Amino acid sequence: MPASGYPQPPSVSAGAPIRLGLSENVGQFTLLVVVNALVGGMIGQERTVLPLLATEEFGLTAYTATLTFIAVFGVVKALTNFAAGTLSDRFGRRPVLIAGWLIGLPIPLLLIWAPTWGWVIAANVLLGINQGLTWSTTVIMKIDLVGPSRRGFAMGLNEAAGYGAVAVTALLTGWIAERWGLRPAPFLLGLAYAVMGLGLSTALVRETRGHADLEAARREPSANDDEVVTDAGPNSGEVTAQPSEREIFLLTSFRERALSSCSQAGLVNNLNDGLAWGLFPIYFAQSGLSVGRIGVLAALYPAVWGLGQLYTGGLSDRVGRKPLIAGGMLVQAAAIAAMALFTGFGPWIAGAMALGVGTAMVYPTLLAAVGDVAHPQWRARSVGVYRLWRDAGFAVGAIVAGLVADATSIRSAVLVVAVMTFASGLVVVVRMYETMSPTVLPARDL
Repeated sequence: MPASGYPQPPSVSAGAPIRLGLSENVGQFTLLVVVNALVGGMIGQERTVLPLLATEEFGLTAYTATLTFIAVFGVVKALTNFAAGTLSDRFGRRPVLIAGWLIGLPIPLLLIWAPTWGWVIAANVLLGINQGLTWSTTVIMKIDLVGPSRRGFAMGLNEAAGYGAVAVTALLTGWIAERWGLRPAPFLLGLAYAVMGLGLSTALVRETRGHADLEAARREPSANDDEVVTDAGPNSGEVTAQPSEREIFLLTSFRERALSSCSQAGLVNNLNDGLAWGLFPIYFAQSGLSVGRIGVLAALYPAVWGLGQLYTGGLSDRVGRKPLIAGGMLVQAAAIAAMALFTGFGPWIAGAMALGVGTAMVYPTLLAAVGDVAHPQWRARSVGVYRLWRDAGFAVGAIVAGLVADATSIRSAVLVVAVMTFASGLVVVVRMYETMSPTVLPARDL
């Protein structure tokens, strides 16, 4: 029985001996970067077009109703993230990845043929499942492959690929929609992404769970390993190799200072992204911007975010996780406030770029910090819990922003989100410790 406690998938033991490290696994790592770019493209097909589709073709006037597609997406993706970690431990990473792509195939077709907004909601249920299974699994697989030494850099590459593809696709779909209409042409790009992602995952991706077991076998004992203990029976007080789902959920969500700090920061970060996805295109359109210019702004923020992660992920390996997480949340808060306080294409370009910088500081660093603290034997499930909270931010953002915008204005909703983001950054400053060294975890916090 491997260290994970689950039977090993047959594909783990096949082929070359298992080795940890980026250079040792560069082929599979690069393939997973490409696959995650296709995963990001599935979200990118909606970033520019869908909010405009809601108002122009389906006649939705209430902001809360318009943002239902993001709320549904966020809830479903959050729950799927939670399940993805357990499923990838039990059945292997590769089967979960393939299942995610199979679920993704109908999404563009539903968006193309949707006669009512209900069809769009159904498509975003599937999109949440697709993203939860595929993105979570590619994150876990990259962490498996590289081992502990370059985890931040690996997460930077992963998230750069995903959100770089979000940006490129948002720009392309805006350009396509301006020339050929909001449907069907922009969503044909998403259909191509789904077909390619399924093909690559089925034909070329290999299982990586054995790499996590190898890292667990080599891992030196640390204070982090004492955090989960059995609570009943003759062995009470001993460290358990397989903590329960409840124990991991409570640890990642509330009990452990770094993991819980990451979970709340991730939620607020994606709350911001839900605002940028759902309300910013409408906000810009109300100010008279063309679809093409809206597409530029919708693409610029994830473009800076994606490219910035190529630097910030590795930077967190050198300077630590906490400074980038805390600083990034505060930069995001300032950028969001600026989007409300200043108007015009030029100021909004600056605001979108600043928001991208702040998000790039935070996004891969949060994942790396979770990987630092969680033991390899249950890391996939801890990542799943963190991603549950992070992607619940889409739903929270859609609800909060929609209600405030309906009651007052979009500008007021943007300012409320800026204040929430500033508060989240302060939580990180006060509560989180630096996770780079495994010896810094004080026993009293467990």
